[in-house]
Parts: sequence; C-alpha cells; structure tokens
Amino acid sequence: MRHLPPVSRRRPAAAPLRALLAVAAGSLAALGGCGDDPRPVARGLSSPSDIRFEEVAERAGLRFRMAFLPGEQGEQFKINLYDHGCGVAVADVDRDGDDDVYFCNQLGRNALFLNDGHARFTDVTERAGVGLGDRICVGATFGDLDGDGHLDLFVTSTRGGNVLFRNRGDTTFEDVTARAGLALVGHAQQPACFDADGDGDLDLFVPCTAGWTTAERDPGDRYYTGVATIEAIWQSPLEHDRFYRNRGDGTFADVSVEAGFGATGWGSDPAVLDFDDDGDLDLYVVRMFGRSALYRNDGAGRFTDVTLATLGRTPGGGIGAKAFDADGDGRLDLYTVDMHSDMWMSPSFDPASQPESFRRPATLDPNRAPTPFAFVPAEIVNGNTLHAARPSGAFEDVSLVMGAETLWPWGVAAADFDADGFEDVFLPSGMGYPFAYWRSPLLRNASGLRFEDVTSSAGLDPPPGGVNLPEPIGGKPAPRSHRSAATADFDGDGRVDLVANPFNDRAFLYLNRSPPRPWVGFRLVDDGRVKEAVGAVVRVTVGRRTLVRQVHAAGGYLAQSSQVLHFGLGNATRIDRVEVRWPRGRTQVVIDVEPGRVHTLTPR
Repeated sequence: MRHLPPVSRRRPAAAPLRALLAVAAGSLAALGGCGDDPRPVARGLSSPSDIRFEEVAERAGLRFRMAFLPGEQGEQFKINLYDHGCGVAVADVDRDGDDDVYFCNQLGRNALFLNDGHARFTDVTERAGVGLGDRICVGATFGDLDGDGHLDLFVTSTRGGNVLFRNRGDTTFEDVTARAGLALVGHAQQPACFDADGDGDLDLFVPCTAGWTTAERDPGDRYYTGVATIEAIWQSPLEHDRFYRNRGDGTFADVSVEAGFGATGWGSDPAVLDFDDDGDLDLYVVRMFGRSALYRNDGAGRFTDVTLATLGRTPGGGIGAKAFDADGDGRLDLYTVDMHSDMWMSPSFDPASQPESFRRPATLDPNRAPTPFAFVPAEIVNGNTLHAARPSGAFEDVSLVMGAETLWPWGVAAADFDADGFEDVFLPSGMGYPFAYWRSPLLRNASGLRFEDVTSSAGLDPPPGGVNLPEPIGGKPAPRSHRSAATADFDGDGRVDLVANPFNDRAFLYLNRSPPRPWVGFRLVDDGRVKEAVGAVVRVTVGRRTLVRQVHAAGGYLAQSSQVLHFGLGNATRIDRVEVRWPRGRTQVVIDVEPGRVHTLTPR
C-alpha cells in the first residue's frame, strides 16, 4: 500500500436518475461496473438475490433481552414514546481490532459484550460498570470525548438523566457526567459525537423530544409514567435539541442556542455528513412530528436550517435516517424513514393484506394525522423519503422510483451485504402488540436503480422462533417487532453482519452467510493531528466505478454501526485507487491496496 501526495478532490459526475433508468435494460457498463465484468440489469428486475443470514445470538453468547414497561405497553398500551424501544451501539471498546456491542434497556440493566473477533461474545457489564439498571435508557454512542485514545460511552435516558462514562483504558468506566457538564434530565434520543468546529475535539449533539411524561412515578419509583392519549402528546411542552461544545479539557459547554438549536422539539435521529462539500460537517436531524431539518455548518459550529432550499419536503413523522450512496453516483444521499405517519392506522389494520408495492399518498392527508403539530403540508410528505444528491448541491426525492417506501419503519441500517458494490438497507420495523405483525424488510440495492425486497429469501422473515413472542399478552399472540439495528463484520470474514435490539424481545445477531466476494475494509485512526475520523469519506476506484463510504457518527435510529468501512468489490480483484478525505478537507491518495483485508489508514 503506497500513499501519494495530497490532491484536490474531484467528485465523479452523476447521471440524473432518468438517465440511470434509461440504461436499466442494458448493461451495468453504462454506469461503470465493478472491475471489467459488468452485470446486465433488466428494468425492474435483477438476478436472484444470494444474500443469506443465519441468526446465532444465543450460541454466540449475545444473551440480552430488552424488557418493556408493563404499565406503559402490553395490556396497558398507551400512546407515548415508551413504545419506541431502545438502542444498540457497536464499537471496538477494548481496542483489540474487532467490534463489541452495547445494548440499552428499559426495565433492567443495559449490557456490554466484548467480541473475541470470531463473533463469540462475553458479557462484561458488571466489571465495566455501565449497566445503569436504575433508569429508562434510550440511545448510546461511543466516542473518544477526552482525546486519550479510548472510546468513552454516552447514554441518553427518558427523564432519568443522561450519563457520560469515561473509558479508563482497561475496559472499565467511570461516571464523569457532572464534572463534564453534561448532566441533563429530559426526554433525549440518539446522541452523536463529531467535530463541529474543527478544533480536533469531538463535540456532542443530543436530540430531544418533548415533556411527554407526567409528574407521577411508577410504583417501583423507577420512571415517570407516560401520557396515554394522542391529545396529551399534542400538549407536551417542546424540548430543544442540545449541542455541547468540547472545551478540550474534559468539560463541555452547552451552546445549543448559540449554535442554532434553541427552538424546535421532537428531535429523533441525527445524520452527520458534509452535504455541501465545503470541508466541515453538517447535520441532518429527523423530527417525529413536522418536517425534519438539514443544518449547514459555517465551519465554526454554528448551524443554519437550509432544509426547504436543499431537500424540499421531508417526512412528517420521521424517526430514523442514514446518509449513504444509494444510487451509486459517488454522492451521499439521505434516506429518512417515516413511522409516525403509519401509526395513525388502527391496530386492527393488517399490513399483510396489502400488496408488496404498498404506497401512501405523497402529501399529507390532514384527515389521517392530527393537526396541532404545526404541519405545513407544502413542507412534508406522508411516508419515507430517499433524497438523492445532485451536482447542483440540492437533492431530489426518488423514494417511489427507487422502491424505498415501506410500512411501519423505525430505522435504517445500510451496508453492502452481498458485496456487489451497492449498499443495501435493513429497516427495523413493526409495531408489536396490540398491532398486527409486520416484517423488518431487507432491501437489496439492484445496481443503484431500485431496491428489491429480499427479506424472506435472506432468512430474515419469518424471524427465528416465529412471528410472535413466546409468551402471549392478555391471552393474545404478541407480534415480534424490531426497533434498532447496527452493522459490523463481527466474525472477520469480510461479510457485513447485523445486530438488532428488538422490542420486548431477545437480541438478534444475524451473521452474513452470503457467498464470499472480493472486498476491502478500512479503519481510519488518529495520528495525533485528527482526534477522530468521524465524517471522513473514502472513495475506492475499481475499473470504471468509484465506491464511496463515510465514517459515520451514530445514526439510523437509536443505533451506532461499526466505523470500519467495508467495500464490496463485486467481481473486481484489483483496486486502482483509494482516496481519503479527512475532516476539514485534507485529502490523501493511496494505491497498491490489497483486497481481502482491513487496512489501517492515518492522515499523512
């Protein structure tokens, strides 16, 4: 592997979507195939999917159960956010070269599992000191917040207090929340760490919803009961998102208002990306009610809402989002999934009675959703959006054309599961009791032209153990449903796996058993000048195609996936060029990169 001198970045020219569709009946060569072996693609069809997963959580030692609150769900089901579930975070906690897993919980402790590199896990929660069984935990993220080379852990809670755990370097943690200045008791969602102001330290963003809990404590004095009606949700006082600037000395300053986050509530999920290609990291925040927000960073950590001019309409009930190159043109697109627009359906609605191509109206029907949430019909859509990035810097919603519309989705976990060079998506979905069962779809990316539902053939539906939980609720079958999911190559075989934290169910670990194909991976690390690689973008050129991946902050809905970048190479066996764009715009080029292994890259 050789490094070349820094060069200016050139973005590959992108064909408009109509041009991509025009060549769908031809060969992939028109798009630039992986290597020199383009695969023919027919319009609306592709070769049969060979993506296969095997669920192995129990025998892998990943024994965890997310337990719901019986007074809020199940037979006592209420319309509040306690049914939104809990998160999962993936990171190399012990710095041994493989990814570990942390689960959040409502009723009971969280859990940290260390991976031996072969997808065999050991529960080290007690020794690590990160169980937090005394509060309702929501989301978690790992990041080196104090710059000592070890990944710290930040956990959010519903009115139990957020927590920062400092990693001591021996896989034990200490609670440093108060002295770090990060104490907040509220209704927080998925946190994300990234360097917003370019000073080399990781800052912290925490989306918040609203005061949807009551003043009443449950009999066990563990949590505040939630409101029980949609009318009460309407009246919940909004809580603005929190942005904490890292001072570089282990403490943080709450500069939320100064940074531009002092007004809107109902924040759910963050996606960090440099959408305008100016060298600093921007932020997309999904909002549960009303439009989501794309914020442009001025480079100093001050953000301006540019949603309407850049994205146009966004979902009116969004929950999760992910930035990835969906259409294969070398630009990061934005996929947002909309759960709340579907939740107005009656629990007796049977999604299985709908055709696979089930679609909802492209604009909000005011008769189907409550009006007090300040919906502006011209600003929102009723369903998922896939915003494809265009050369102009704006985005185009191609969700219906690409087949990205789904039912009851919570999150987005994106990875190239079949290693063909195009990233596929797994969408944790379903409401669970008292609603009908609905699968969590796996959408295979058919050469950047369209997503195809391959859930059943991939072994993901029906889920292991059947569509219902082992125990009924109220004497009735209780459907399984997923909430959060993350991706990583847990067993080191070059194929990307899935881990999921379902609702009121055991954890699922889906190991990828798809046929092996050429691949390459990259781990981007600090060399003393760049504290973190969050936001770095890697482009791999093979033949006539350039593949792009980004080192993500947390996101996708209550999830953090591996920060090791995995590239499927299709049929290519040679990598022509690797270009890395680090945060703040520094670019380097690497050649003579060997496929079939993970390479460690540092800024040069």
